[in-house]
Amino acid sequence: MAVEKSKDRLEVLARIEEYEKNQWWSKDVEDDPPTRQLKPGEVDYTRRKLRSKIQTHFANKAGWKFIQGLVKSGGLLMDEPEGIENYEAVKDGGLIMTCNHFNAFDNFAVLLTIDKYLKHHIMWKVIREGNYTNFPGFYGYLFRGCNTLPFSSNYSVTKEFFDGIKTLLKKKQKILVYAEQGMWWNYRKPRPLTAGAARFAVENNVPLLPMFITMRDSDKTGDDGFPIQIYKVHILPALYADPNKSKKQNIEWLREKNYEMWKEVYEKTYGIPLTYLTK
Repeated sequence: MAVEKSKDRLEVLARIEEYEKNQWWSKDVEDDPPTRQLKPGEVDYTRRKLRSKIQTHFANKAGWKFIQGLVKSGGLLMDEPEGIENYEAVKDGGLIMTCNHFNAFDNFAVLLTIDKYLKHHIMWKVIREGNYTNFPGFYGYLFRGCNTLPFSSNYSVTKEFFDGIKTLLKKKQKILVYAEQGMWWNYRKPRPLTAGAARFAVENNVPLLPMFITMRDSDKTGDDGFPIQIYKVHILPALYADPNKSKKQNIEWLREKNYEMWKEVYEKTYGIPLTYLTK
């Protein structure tokens, strides 16, 4: 089993190298299960229905137990976060957060970092449609139940999604967006961002809070034969739309500025300039 997992990881790393050379930045390198299109009304985006509230309650309990087990067993290792004061400065209102996407557990690192400041608020996560509809087993259960917001390819459901985002932000909730989109396993570099997170922030007049997670090898080896990584969450100063700019200009500025801030953290932490492979 360990040999198979190691082989799978090597294949993923080779794929990441290919994608980087071709600049397929938002493409997912993982062999995810095929998706099906969500139907209108299938997702209760704001969890208003009693059934949704009950399902979410038990899914979150299971999720917390799972996270605590990971921490206890050494499957999730973290250094002290940096820049928590930047979160504290905006914690009382609606908030769009971004972080780099390199592991299924990276959102756990963000949640553990900000949990004690959330109080009655919740950290919601925008996820891939297929992760909600077709992901099997326990992870699929968490994808469907733990305050997730699947972005759909169905136009009518997309409208429900945007309405849900608007309602949650008005209620001062916190929403984590993977602005790079696809997950690239243990990829340490920042990738150019898509515009979604910036759009959510601009259209709803809330701050955009960039976070970037850096990694270092631990002395523990995972069941895939690779060192378990120790995560450090860097919380950067919040970004705000400029009232003197158009919506389009603000979205582009926030997207580019978020990337630049990530790039600075990468170069400072690893002590090397950010470069990408080319053909």
